Amino acid sequence: MTLSGKLGSSSRPVRIAIIGAGPSGFYAAGALLQQKDAHVSIDLFDRLPTPYGLVRYGVAPDHQKIKSVTRIYERTMKDSRVRYFGNVDLGTDITHAELISCYDQIVYAVGAQSDKRLGIPGEDLKGSFSATEFVAWYNGHPDFCHFQFDLSVESVAVIGVGNVAMDVTRILAKSVAELKTTDITDYALEELKESKVKRIHIFARRGPVQAKFTNPEIRELGELEIADVIVNPADLVLDAASQAEMEGDRTARRNIETLQMLAERGPTGKPKQIIFHFLRSPTEITGEAGAVSAITTEKNALQETGTGYIACRGIGSYTEYDVGLVFRSIGYRGVPIPGVPFYDRWGIIPNEKGRVTIDHGDAVVPGEYTVGWAKRGPTGVIGTNKPDAVETVKLMMEDVKNAAAPLPVDGFATNRSVPHTDGHGRPGDIMSLLNNKGVNFVSFADWQILEQIENERGERRGQPRVKITDVDEMLRLIQSAREEPVLP
Repeated sequence: MTLSGKLGSSSRPVRIAIIGAGPSGFYAAGALLQQKDAHVSIDLFDRLPTPYGLVRYGVAPDHQKIKSVTRIYERTMKDSRVRYFGNVDLGTDITHAELISCYDQIVYAVGAQSDKRLGIPGEDLKGSFSATEFVAWYNGHPDFCHFQFDLSVESVAVIGVGNVAMDVTRILAKSVAELKTTDITDYALEELKESKVKRIHIFARRGPVQAKFTNPEIRELGELEIADVIVNPADLVLDAASQAEMEGDRTARRNIETLQMLAERGPTGKPKQIIFHFLRSPTEITGEAGAVSAITTEKNALQETGTGYIACRGIGSYTEYDVGLVFRSIGYRGVPIPGVPFYDRWGIIPNEKGRVTIDHGDAVVPGEYTVGWAKRGPTGVIGTNKPDAVETVKLMMEDVKNAAAPLPVDGFATNRSVPHTDGHGRPGDIMSLLNNKGVNFVSFADWQILEQIENERGERRGQPRVKITDVDEMLRLIQSAREEPVLP
């Protein structure tokens, strides 16, 4: 047994696994690389062969500027201290126990993969979906390529007024000409070409000041080629509490200004209409032959609470709208990971500023951390994950400083920062483990093969990329490239 220096020395770097290669995972990796307190070795894991998570499968295809953040993530992956293991599913390909046998610290950057439900009758009718399912479908997520959406209907309901709801609305309302230069999937574009959707009803349970969309999102709706935005001027008459809230919120002020402009413009004769309905809560989805045919909403009134939050309550006035599709976008929640604590009430991994805890408000789990939506819940935009990751990394380095020293080269510290004491954890161990289990993991170089193919296909068609959406095809293309003979 050869002795080394303290954990985090050049001869004994901190071995860190980050589970999830989306924005929060990459910001965590970036923050770890930038800190000066300890030498680190980082392995990034993702369930899919492809990295970038929400940027690839959540950001709308017509928002290429936002997707350009992957250039920063790519620089992180090219650092010699970082390795990528795609196509590795925690709980299936590798267990929690196996992870902790190989790493000093584990960071969960797994996001919030499921949607909140409305909890109303008819929610499970055919034609009722979460917005995330539609977004993942048109973005080519392998788990959602098989979904079918009946776009032969004339009216659609979108429940919620966050940015995801606006994305869904915009994709439904755009012309094919506006979409064909994006990286929307081929099959989605073909379906949208045949779309008969003419009216998109957006329902918000509270008022326009409380809407969660950002101003660029609502402005974009007003610039669409074939869709008018309809806003009732009466909905923009604010009560005193909303007026006060708006005055203290720059985004809300700008949103109201944009909504007022759209209300004044009114319909201009475009073939599609996007119709906002504020202060409306869905109470029932009804159907014919098992499929959605209408949605009923109740009129709400705003009311102040003692906490400063402006709530709403139903006033017993109901309206039915004929719709053939319903997309709910009312929030997201995480899903449990085998072996990892989970706080079901909030749908997050319980934690104290990023240190995982056994339960909410309970003791810290040594050596385990979380970032992003899994840490704080589904709030903020992509950039919000950066300071969030910095906060967690700061605590990780504090824990490293408290680790026992000196350490065996192949050993682990034994205090609260790292629970692992079995003597495993050499840098190559995880690769050997995966190989022995027959896991066909994908390296970053492998991913770059896929990326080059996608980019070349896109270039030929005037698109940013043409996404490969089938995991088996991804793996076949990678294997084929690996087997190509090297020319002298």
